[in-house]
Amino acid sequence: MNEAEAIQICREAILVMLKIAGPLLLTGLVVGVIVSLIQTITQIQEMTLTFIPKMVLVFAVTIWLLPFMMTTLGGFTHSLMDRVVQVGMNG
Repeated sequence: MNEAEAIQICREAILVMLKIAGPLLLTGLVVGVIVSLIQTITQIQEMTLTFIPKMVLVFAVTIWLLPFMMTTLGGFTHSLMDRVVQVGMNG
């Protein structure tokens, strides 16, 4: 394995991480902004009002996207193990 292959593996790992965590983080961000806007408009400053919708929606999005996340992570793991086998056969 040379430096180019190691960099390629790191690049793929970062992309997989973004594919898996991105939708969850984006959901939390959008829900947080919407709740903050509602709190500003209604002048209700309750701290629990920000956490409960975020937790519920991030959990729901996690359950909804779990098959996609597992497929993405499984595909990355499979390609990584194929590379390990190739290095083992060449070494």
